[in-house]
Amino acid sequence: MKFIDEVTLYASSGHGGAGCVAFRHEKFVEFGGPSGGDGGKGGDVVFQAMSGLSTLLELRHKPHQRAEKGHNGMGKNRHGAGGEDLVVKVPVGTVIKDAETGDQLADLTEDGQCIVLLKGGRGGQGNARFATATNKAPKFAQPGEEGEERKLRLELKLMADVGLLGLPNAGKSSLISKLSAARPKIADYPFTTLKPSLGVVEYKNRRSFVMADIPGIIEGAHEGAGLGHRFLKHLERSGILLHLVDISWMPERDPLAEYTAIARELSMFSPELAAKEQIVVITKTDLTETREHLPEIRSWFEGQGIRVFPISSATGEGIPELLDEVARRLWGRAEEAW
Repeated sequence: MKFIDEVTLYASSGHGGAGCVAFRHEKFVEFGGPSGGDGGKGGDVVFQAMSGLSTLLELRHKPHQRAEKGHNGMGKNRHGAGGEDLVVKVPVGTVIKDAETGDQLADLTEDGQCIVLLKGGRGGQGNARFATATNKAPKFAQPGEEGEERKLRLELKLMADVGLLGLPNAGKSSLISKLSAARPKIADYPFTTLKPSLGVVEYKNRRSFVMADIPGIIEGAHEGAGLGHRFLKHLERSGILLHLVDISWMPERDPLAEYTAIARELSMFSPELAAKEQIVVITKTDLTETREHLPEIRSWFEGQGIRVFPISSATGEGIPELLDEVARRLWGRAEEAW
C-alpha cells in the first residue's frame, strides 16, 4: 500500500432541513389549524482515529467529504429526519489543521478517539410552531440553517517510542528488521527506504516498545536535498532518538562532520525535535574498517560527554546493551531477565 502522510480535504456538514407550511384538511375537523413539521438537523462531520489504518491514501482519492442534509418537515406535524453524520476514519497520530490559517484543530493520538469538527445546520421550524392566539394560521416556516464548510489539512505523525535517525545506509533498516517484524527494503545503495515504517520491539519480561524508521536525511535537506525534511515529523512524537553513525567509510568520509550536519538539520526543522534525548549508535561493528576506527570515534564522542553504543545488526553484537539503555531512558530502569 502506498504511504500517504499528508492530504487536503474540503469538508462540509449537512444543511438543516426546511420547516413545512401545511394546514390540516381532515373530515369533520372545522377550521383545521397549521400542521407543518420541523426540518431535521444536518449531519455532523466527525473524525475518528483507528489503529488498523496506517496511511491517508483513501482520503487522497476522496478530497470532498460531505455529511447528509437534514430532511424537510412535512404536513400532519411530521418532522424531517436528521441527516446522517459523516465519520471520517483516520490513522492514530493524525493531526488536523485549518488549511487556511494553519491552526491546529485536533490531534488524534488514541484508538477510537473522536472529535466533531463541523456541526450540522439546525433544522427550520414548521408553521405549527408559530401559531398563537392572535395568529392561528401562520403561513410561514423557517428555512434550515446552512452547514459549516472548511478546508482541512491532515498530517500523519507516527506514534513511536523510539525513532531512528541517520544518513542513508547508516543501518537503520537493518536494525529495525533485526529487532522487530518490520521488513523495510535493505540494499547497499542510498535511499532504499522511501517511506517510514514501524516495528514493535520485544524486550525482556514481555515488555515492548515501538520503533520508527524514516528515510535518511542528508546535509542540505532543509533546501530539499535528498528527500528533504518531509519525514522528520514522524520523529516528533518519539520519546528518544537513536542516532546511527556509520564509520566504515573512513577516511573517505568524515562521520563526525556528518553527525554534526545531521544535528544542524534537526535544529533547522524543529528546535523541539533537536532537543530530544539521543543515543549515539555506531553501526556495522562486524566490519574490519569499523573496528579499526572505533577507538578514535569513541574518544571524540566521550570528549563531548556522549556515550556511544557500538552494535552489529548482522551478528547482534552490542544490541542487548543498547536495548537496556533504551529501557532505562524510557522506563527509568532496565529489566534483569529475558
